[in-house]
Amino acid sequence: MSDEVEIDNHYVEPSHHNDLDQNISEICKEVSYNDFFKTYLLPNRPCKIKKFVTEFWECRTQWITGCKPNWLYLRECCGDAKVPVADCGEKEYNSQKKTTYTLSKYFDYLEEYSSEGYPSSKPNLYLKDWHLTQDYPSLSFYRVPKYFASDWLNEYFMSRTDLADDYRFVYIGPKGSWTPLHVDVFTSYSWSVNVIGRKRWLLFPPGEEVHLRDRLGNLAYDATSKDSLDKANFPLCDSPGKSYDIIQEAGEAIFVPSGWHHQVWNLEDTISINHNWINGCNIRQIWHAISSCLLAVQREVNDCKDMDDWHSHCQLMLRATHGLNYEEFYDLLHCIAQARMKEVNGVGKVNMYGNWKLGHNHAIWDLKQILKTLDCFVEDENLKYLPWVTTKSPHVLKNSIDDLLKSRGIIVA
Repeated sequence: MSDEVEIDNHYVEPSHHNDLDQNISEICKEVSYNDFFKTYLLPNRPCKIKKFVTEFWECRTQWITGCKPNWLYLRECCGDAKVPVADCGEKEYNSQKKTTYTLSKYFDYLEEYSSEGYPSSKPNLYLKDWHLTQDYPSLSFYRVPKYFASDWLNEYFMSRTDLADDYRFVYIGPKGSWTPLHVDVFTSYSWSVNVIGRKRWLLFPPGEEVHLRDRLGNLAYDATSKDSLDKANFPLCDSPGKSYDIIQEAGEAIFVPSGWHHQVWNLEDTISINHNWINGCNIRQIWHAISSCLLAVQREVNDCKDMDDWHSHCQLMLRATHGLNYEEFYDLLHCIAQARMKEVNGVGKVNMYGNWKLGHNHAIWDLKQILKTLDCFVEDENLKYLPWVTTKSPHVLKNSIDDLLKSRGIIVA
């Protein structure tokens, strides 16, 4: 199998739409990256990929003994690790209350909880968002499937050693643990693989979440609860809406497209590996989400508009509420663009996480998507109030990409 991630045609464009199939597609055998790119990434369509995609993952043998999770192996590897644990029965705002355990302490709980038959009298605790790969970089236990290899978000954060952050996670939960209804951070893509165990997924295409918002616009905590079917509080709950109910088995991968709301349950003791990711197929949607969130922030503090540095203060609030502000979004674009400009100029290769290499056509396509995003970005009126723009000069990057593509005879419409 080639380690190159390549597309045939750099003139194709993302085309997000909701004329979806009756059922979620299943990929039962190897397909080319180019076919996956055209069929799922460009149109923002979900799918389930059967277990061939994880056939050679080390964790699919190391982390399993018989038909059960191998807690002993993980204890020996990283039992002292500090891990975030959510109480599935304790709501805090619109999420679950979290605390911190050592991994060994969490496994003590899991073993006791499962041996007692998962009693309702005890809390159901779910280890979520553990940065295992970041905490233990020498551990090799999986390879990102090639279909998900074009990952600008983690490429950027892995290049920024000063930030010590990433969007690569391990989840470990007992039977009955669950994640409330949500859309992924930045409206990014996500992929999730069950190392062992089974999950139930409830997926809602973009726009369908309106049926699950209350009169104040708040998203339902649990899409299946009686509360979310109360028309007095959820006025559109009885309107026809589209959703997908999926069972994910061990070894299988789920691709959750950008902007899709979802809710997830563990049907048995389950370990999963999950990434959030961004690439050229959804980068303009990511920009739209950031700029829309800024408008909401500005409306919230409009009565303070006369204060000094109001726009910079709004950027701080944007970072706190959305996770990215304008400067960080631009830094991501700049990082990704620089690597691809070297590839197109023939002075460097783009080596991605998982030892995948970006093809030449893909690098050109990425630059075209960055250029189109920058076209929108530099026209945003808020930029003229942000001091970092003078030194980082987004217009200069935009013009550099444009000049490079034109020098190769590539016109961006």
